[in-house]
Amino acid sequence: MTIDQILLFSLFGVVFALLIWGRWRYDLVAFVALVIALVLGLVPTELAFSGFGHPATIIIALVLVVSRGLVNSGAIDLITRKLAALDLKLSSHIAAMGGLSAVFSAFMNNVAALAMLMPVDLQASNKAKRSPRITLMPLAFATILGGLITLIGTPPNIIIASYREAALGAPFGMFDFAPVGLVCAIVGIVFITVVGWRLIPGSRDSKAPTVDLLDQEGYLAELLVPEESPAIGMLVRELDDIADENDAAVVGLVRNNKRLAGQARNAEIRAGDVLVVDAVAKSIDQFRGAMKLEFDGEKRHEKAASGGMGLMEFVVPRYARIEGRSAMSLRLLTRHGVTLLGVSRQGEKFRERVRKLDIQAGDILILLGPVDRVPEVAQWLGVLPLAERGLSVTQYRRAGLATGIFAAGIAAASFGWIYLAVALAIVVAAYVALDIVPIQEVYNHIEWPVIVLLGSMIPLGVALEESGGTGLIAGSIVNLTEGMPVVVVLTVLMVVIMTLSDVLNNTATAVIGAPIALDIANRLNVNPDTFLMVVAVAASCAFLTPIGHKNNTLIMGPGGYKFGDYWRMGLPLEILIIAVSIPSILFFWPL
Repeated sequence: MTIDQILLFSLFGVVFALLIWGRWRYDLVAFVALVIALVLGLVPTELAFSGFGHPATIIIALVLVVSRGLVNSGAIDLITRKLAALDLKLSSHIAAMGGLSAVFSAFMNNVAALAMLMPVDLQASNKAKRSPRITLMPLAFATILGGLITLIGTPPNIIIASYREAALGAPFGMFDFAPVGLVCAIVGIVFITVVGWRLIPGSRDSKAPTVDLLDQEGYLAELLVPEESPAIGMLVRELDDIADENDAAVVGLVRNNKRLAGQARNAEIRAGDVLVVDAVAKSIDQFRGAMKLEFDGEKRHEKAASGGMGLMEFVVPRYARIEGRSAMSLRLLTRHGVTLLGVSRQGEKFRERVRKLDIQAGDILILLGPVDRVPEVAQWLGVLPLAERGLSVTQYRRAGLATGIFAAGIAAASFGWIYLAVALAIVVAAYVALDIVPIQEVYNHIEWPVIVLLGSMIPLGVALEESGGTGLIAGSIVNLTEGMPVVVVLTVLMVVIMTLSDVLNNTATAVIGAPIALDIANRLNVNPDTFLMVVAVAASCAFLTPIGHKNNTLIMGPGGYKFGDYWRMGLPLEILIIAVSIPSILFFWPL
């Protein structure tokens, strides 16, 4: 190996280790790696930020804005409301939600599709009195499978298409992924519906009516004792009966910013104390009213809230702004006028003050504040709504218009009349001009960490390819499978890429996997499209861990899943995808 190859492999090794560790955000890791590569001369200065102007980067940003426009117009909600009104049996519900999510994911970002459908699924679980853990994982996996169908369904497809354009002169078209993607999505959703959900730990314990997991676990919230509260002079343990009547439990007492030892059961309550309460959102509010308690910052909120107060629930995705930070460090109340009222972490108890608690991905938060402020702050924090918001800004009268504009743009790009990035840019411009996506919100709906990751990884991927590094990896795979049929080479490549995608971001996996696939195809003197399609499927199908795909992370808290729960349904699903995708790729993209 040359010095450049050794340095690049070492740099990628460190990047992979840090991404698997997960302590630092993936966009920061990738950007720092790019800076190091520039300092070492591994990436030419003139190509330093070429990744940020790459077609794949631009298209992904535009797709995210278009997705928001379809949501704002009510085009998506009109369909989901009809589904939510149906009283379906479990298997029928999983099949319907899986099919619908696959369709949504094919034409909008699959993370946005899950964010739209997760509240519907939670409401259905609550109505049927079953645990949401049975249906949330099938829903998340179905949204991932649906993204395989079109060019814009998932970032890896966009990256593979753009790489093909740079390497072979023409990109994949909008529906070139559809034949293989449809086979994988249909077979995968049938498996999830018939067998998959039964493999989820705890699913068979839910035959009898159960309470929603979120209701079982509740939130740890803090309530201030004002001078007029009847709780003053009472012992903490004397509140048990009143708390029980309101389905709440007093689990601690804070005085002078210090949590008293244990549950402070025998402490006498004073004005200015803070009671730590374990309950669901509705019960917290009921207990507050019964004892004339106050939310933190309530008086300040009431002065600022011209449209009333909002109490809303959100789930924390991986790499949200608030992940790893506390409400206090973000100065959530003082700067933004919103209170972090409670946190639910799969039933875990913690002694830290709510506002001082470092938030983790998968946590569920209750935010309190003016109804016109909470959604805006939630968007800034990077959290997603868990249930219906109190503030509705959906523009149902424009649903047909928004859908028509989007369909026209996709049709123009599909028939080759206009370049895809330009078509999507026109759609975005139309949405802004018609106020379907308000101009002040355009940048808020772009997932900037993904943009920074992709913009940083593309020059690194090019450097690895030009240094001959990807050739070494390709040569190793070819040598390992020497004398074996090409189908074995394809299978080994898919397993390698799938494994990487289960522990890394699928965008980064696609960036690295594309040149490896092309190099192997050239060495074997076969159709490169066959190998590029393998990478496209494998990079997206990450089902073994909650960190392999953002959708897996989003359901972790609401579904009450543990790290080791995913592989039980995910492993057989990945094996099934390999078994059906390889023959499908060879049929539709012959060697």
